[in-house]
Amino acid sequence: MAHNLYYNQKSKEHSFFTVREKAWHGLGKVVEDYPTSAGAIKHTGLDYTVEKRPLFTLDNTNFDLLNALADGIEPQVSVPNYFATLRTDTEEILGVVGKDYQIVQNTDAFSFFDSIVGNDTDIRYETAGALGKGERIFITAKLPDYIRVGKDDLIEKYVFLTTSHDGYGSITAGFTPIRIICQNTLNAAIPSGQNSIKIRHTASAVERLKQAHQLMGISNSLASEMEQLFNHWSKVRITDKELKKLIRIAMAPSKEVLNSLQEEKFHHLSSHYLNIADSVFDYALAAPSQQEITAKGTLFGAYNAVTGYFQNVRNFGSEEHKLKSIMWGTGLQRAQTTFNLCEMFSHSGSLQLN
Repeated sequence: MAHNLYYNQKSKEHSFFTVREKAWHGLGKVVEDYPTSAGAIKHTGLDYTVEKRPLFTLDNTNFDLLNALADGIEPQVSVPNYFATLRTDTEEILGVVGKDYQIVQNTDAFSFFDSIVGNDTDIRYETAGALGKGERIFITAKLPDYIRVGKDDLIEKYVFLTTSHDGYGSITAGFTPIRIICQNTLNAAIPSGQNSIKIRHTASAVERLKQAHQLMGISNSLASEMEQLFNHWSKVRITDKELKKLIRIAMAPSKEVLNSLQEEKFHHLSSHYLNIADSVFDYALAAPSQQEITAKGTLFGAYNAVTGYFQNVRNFGSEEHKLKSIMWGTGLQRAQTTFNLCEMFSHSGSLQLN
């Protein structure tokens, strides 16, 4: 089950919805109209609650364990300061957490999202879902208006939220733009600040959820800065030779590879790494979306080449792995490195490895 979407045995449905277009291997529910957050919860079956319950283990120190088990007795000893998180509708265990871990129910997480978007009727909830046994949930919404690069290259603005019930990771909400013509996720930490906020699962988590409106300030600021930056990059030319160098630096997996690039010791580089860099370069030159006037031969095109490779070319084991890479993992790291390199090139006209 590579998609890892939760499958509800009772409703016979996957916990995922999308608007109008199929996604995630065509599973889940496709709806025609953008729902409210309450509708999104209903479409995805996320209206379950989660509890913390004490943990116990078998005590084989003071009992004859085999005889006790034969008699139907399970001698137990409590595990101090740790609890299991469990969804109450299926009694499935989602994870193990500490005593200070604060559960944030799905409805609270979606209420948080409502407080981000406020009463703006132009906000459109586009996807939501649950992964695994329901230990991780996510939701995305499209914001009104666009980032405009040139006259016709439009980038949609999204806010996303993800949280978990298994003790791993914070509640995370953030802003991410997506270029329409190639569906590239253009994540970047603009110098004014990060593109997301994180809230730990502590006693103050629910209270901090009420401060979600700050994300809209982050989103509006980032969108304005990205629009200015991308329009500038679309006017900065880069040769194929410089583009290949930028891509090789951006895709370098280690300092050793960077050192080899700096010393031009290309025979030290693995064929696997060089093939990946060549794939990105080919995408930069040949992808139809790269032929747009705002991308072809420009820094904006260079940035889109790397983000587009992870979005549209690279093979992932599952949709979940792809999402994690682009939003939090290697895809995001490579995009950020590319972003920094493009900034360097736009200011100095060269690429320095040191």
